[in-house]
Amino acid sequence: MKAWSDLYIPPLDARFSLADLSLHDTATNSVKPLARKSIYRIYVCGITPYDATHLGHANTYLAFDLVNRYLRATGAQVNFVENITDIDDPLLERAARDGIDWEDLAHSQIELFKSDMVALHVIPPAHYIGAVEAIPQVIDAIKALQEKGTVYNVEQDLYFEVRSDSDFGRRSNLSQIEMLDIFAQRGGDPLKHGKKDPLDALLWLAQRPNEPGWNSEFGAGRPGWHIECCAIALNYLDIADGDSTSIDIQGGGSDLIFPHHEMSAAQSKMINGREFATHYVHAGMIGLDGDKMSKSKGNLVLVSNLLKEGRDAMAIRLALLSHHYRNDHMWTNSDLVEAEQLLNEMRIALSRMEVAPTDSTITEIIAALADDLDTPKAIKALRGWLEATYAGQVGGSPGELSRAIDTLLGIAF
Repeated sequence: MKAWSDLYIPPLDARFSLADLSLHDTATNSVKPLARKSIYRIYVCGITPYDATHLGHANTYLAFDLVNRYLRATGAQVNFVENITDIDDPLLERAARDGIDWEDLAHSQIELFKSDMVALHVIPPAHYIGAVEAIPQVIDAIKALQEKGTVYNVEQDLYFEVRSDSDFGRRSNLSQIEMLDIFAQRGGDPLKHGKKDPLDALLWLAQRPNEPGWNSEFGAGRPGWHIECCAIALNYLDIADGDSTSIDIQGGGSDLIFPHHEMSAAQSKMINGREFATHYVHAGMIGLDGDKMSKSKGNLVLVSNLLKEGRDAMAIRLALLSHHYRNDHMWTNSDLVEAEQLLNEMRIALSRMEVAPTDSTITEIIAALADDLDTPKAIKALRGWLEATYAGQVGGSPGELSRAIDTLLGIAF
């Protein structure tokens, strides 16, 4: 599947030194540096296209866009892969509810998502892969798991034995009771009769009446959620022979820590014998009116609706970056108003011939981002530069600062 259009990213002057990027790793519950490499492999879970992009989605994709930008600024290549779960129960249910074809619904929402990402100035992934187009890779992955003896039938469906991975549960650090509770809430089927373990993960769902299916040696059906991401990551990230893990970063929202990321990582490990990721990185949840923003609750602020209202896409981006990516927070219109004001002040200041020194501000932004993407600290540095400019200090380069803000923070003036 084709991603959105590519972006021009201004180069950062070589006199600016970039420290190794440190990111919080969910598995160890610690902030640890990424080893300096010439190429990084990142897999970020994409949308299920049954509704438009809300600000919770945007917060996640902006966080990993910052990672992408920082690593590129070090001179490294970034192989960034993102999926689209374009066949799943919520999509089929929404299409049936609205009386439309599920493929038409998926296509319309994927196109809307792409337009939102373009507006928010997000670098497109190197590979943007739909679950449907990845079905041959999913089938191969299931066959590989069968060869390891980790697959069994429940009637016509296929399941993965999660306990075949001795590290199962280590990445999410949850108790059995917590896992069972979350699994039931997030698409799992712990009470399904015939499973060996209530947490075992669906690999292949046999075709049901009036639902789509694809032919395979297991019978007609469709992929489970977790094996979809496992198969796409292993097939599109050009895994290096000498690395101890398959990829550098598995990313997504914190609601994917369990079961999705735990189970896809377990499946990956059983296929090739390596821990899936060096870092498991998760963005916080965005809420509205006291609850997490989610499609199921209907309490959504959609990026596309804000854009239709005439709100500046760069202000939306800045408003989200004003909070640390890992922190849950409630969205308020005052965040956006404040971001619009700051953006306007920056545009005016950057249009001046004489501005306060900029090298130290760029250095502060780099240091803030290197420390687990501390965007509030980076924005504080920009406010300090504005105050110095208003106070009459000179000697800076507005063009260079503008380019650095675009390169590192993704805010284009």
